[in-house]
Amino acid sequence: MARIVISAPLPGGATEALEAAGHEVVVGASRYGMGRAGLLESLRAAPDTQALITLLSDPVDREVIGAAPRLRVVANYAVGVDNLDLEELRRKAIVVTNTPGVLTEATADLSFALMLDACRRVSEGDRLVRRGGWHGWSPTLLLGKRIHGATLGIIGFGRIGQAVARRAAGFDMQVLYHQRHRADRAVEQALHATWVSLDDLLERSDIVSLHCPLTPETRGLLSEGRLRRMKKGAVLVNAGRGPCVDEHALAELLAAGHLFAAGLDVYANEPRVHGSLLGLESVVLAPHLGSADEPTRAKMARMCVESVLAVLAGREPEYRVA
Repeated sequence: MARIVISAPLPGGATEALEAAGHEVVVGASRYGMGRAGLLESLRAAPDTQALITLLSDPVDREVIGAAPRLRVVANYAVGVDNLDLEELRRKAIVVTNTPGVLTEATADLSFALMLDACRRVSEGDRLVRRGGWHGWSPTLLLGKRIHGATLGIIGFGRIGQAVARRAAGFDMQVLYHQRHRADRAVEQALHATWVSLDDLLERSDIVSLHCPLTPETRGLLSEGRLRRMKKGAVLVNAGRGPCVDEHALAELLAAGHLFAAGLDVYANEPRVHGSLLGLESVVLAPHLGSADEPTRAKMARMCVESVLAVLAGREPEYRVA
């Protein structure tokens, strides 16, 4: 029997399989996860813990790792692993897993929802109606941007970026994309997507959708200078990683009217949202809902549980990162 710490209650019944296998399971009380302090407290109280199921919001650094000398596996309930000290985990020979592939379609759906909302000012209209400010139909009320036939620039053309491109075909959009390495020509042809430089993408796109992972190279990728390169009246969507965007510069360019709108699901310092964004009607602010449909979140839980059970049984997990 092993002690397993799960940072937060997870949807579906997957975690019951851990107890059925005879393991002791400790689940954090908050839906937002234990966080660094909570993990440290739990691990120091029971240093014999052998498995962790963590959220993206749980920093697993050297001190957290050191508090669990018998730790064998960290299953991250996310695709990204930038919350984990991978170097230290590798040094300690602790297996790391994630949940790849499963959230592709859900995140692509959410990206298009943000795109539609920001361009057509749906949330802005909802607020207008709720506060009693709508007095009837008007030819000039809340005029937005047309998505059909627009040029969509996708930064990061992995699974999610390509899924967004597939959806764009239904809106007859021209798709440009940028990443360090070009996709296979067959993929480009199937998705009618054209590789361009980052600067070219920013200058030509009516809508820019960000889907790159957070790395040292992509942190601050959309700096003030690059945001200024975007076409006047363009729209930015970010369902990737918050720190890839200079939020202060984004707010300034929105307030000045250089950019028409933004749809954001991720932020540089979650759950804190940059104050200058909060007062702008032209920004749609979602609380990190990218993977938040029921089947996706339940499948993510199953993947984490399967990984933990595999490692504890001495088997190679399917979704290993390190």
